[in-house]
Amino acid sequence: MFNSSAKIMFFFILITGTMITVSSNSWLGAWMGLEINLLSFIPLMNNNNLMSTEASLKYFLTQALASAVLLFAIMMSYLSNFPIMQEISTYNNMIITSSLLLKSGAAPFHFWFPNVMEGLSWMNALILMTWQKIAPLMLISYIAQNYFIILVIITSTITGSLGGLNQTSLRKLMAFSSINHLGWMLAAMQASESMWLIYFSFYSFLSFSLTFMFNNFKMFHINQLFNSFFESKILKFMLFLNLLSLGGLPPFIGFLPKWLVIQMLVLKSQYILMTIMTVMTLITLFFYLRLCFAAFMLNYHENNWTINMFINNTSFKTMLILSFISTFSLILVSLVYLFL
Repeated sequence: MFNSSAKIMFFFILITGTMITVSSNSWLGAWMGLEINLLSFIPLMNNNNLMSTEASLKYFLTQALASAVLLFAIMMSYLSNFPIMQEISTYNNMIITSSLLLKSGAAPFHFWFPNVMEGLSWMNALILMTWQKIAPLMLISYIAQNYFIILVIITSTITGSLGGLNQTSLRKLMAFSSINHLGWMLAAMQASESMWLIYFSFYSFLSFSLTFMFNNFKMFHINQLFNSFFESKILKFMLFLNLLSLGGLPPFIGFLPKWLVIQMLVLKSQYILMTIMTVMTLITLFFYLRLCFAAFMLNYHENNWTINMFINNTSFKTMLILSFISTFSLILVSLVYLFL
């Protein structure tokens, strides 16, 4: 990813932009941070090929539109003190929330997200799925409007689950999974002020575990999953247990944040919302399981003498540690909770 010193510089500016937005005490300061973040991510996206150039152009156009709408809404909110503007000011929060949802890629403002993901390298895709969501979500948490956000949560979980059903590209699959998880993050925001940060941190860890593996083996499409891992069953198990953990299957750590959100929603008596979200998550689990079944059931030739090639590899050890945390952490956390 960092094949030049310029990219390292842009990466640090990207982090700075998010920090400015998060720590800002005015809407204009937050907008400025979002702009710095946007303009530093575009050079990182460009890998001197046609797809990444197209993706960076799409990303720039949608983010510029969202920024323009956000700036317009901020200016309107400053004018809301005048008597003539009182009626318009009631819609300001909704306009600001909509522009921030467009920036983060939540449904029904998600149209750009899978197409941009398709043109990125895995490391850039990871930044787009995780880091680029922090600033917009933090701003949404300040002004989240109840009924509008609930509508977005339902559309995001439905779009994220149904959109991933007919995908053959792993990057698009991860994009629709991200939209689904974004719905859960917004629901966590409704449930508790800090709950979405807990959910986000778990999601970021699981996304990193998967993208690290995909990047290491240069996987971009589903058929590559079936043709890979002749050498080691351990690698195959590691990948698919990580996938199931991201989907939120109970024995794995990916279930813990979902469990917490479901519990919070039940305590707030939001039963219908919780039911819709849980049913839609089962659909995402279905297409993850479909991947796992196909890869495990279709047996290919294996060369046993090539297994040792992986054991001493640093990246193999890293993947093993990440997969162990992803798979067994929930059991360890439950045991600690029982004994305490």
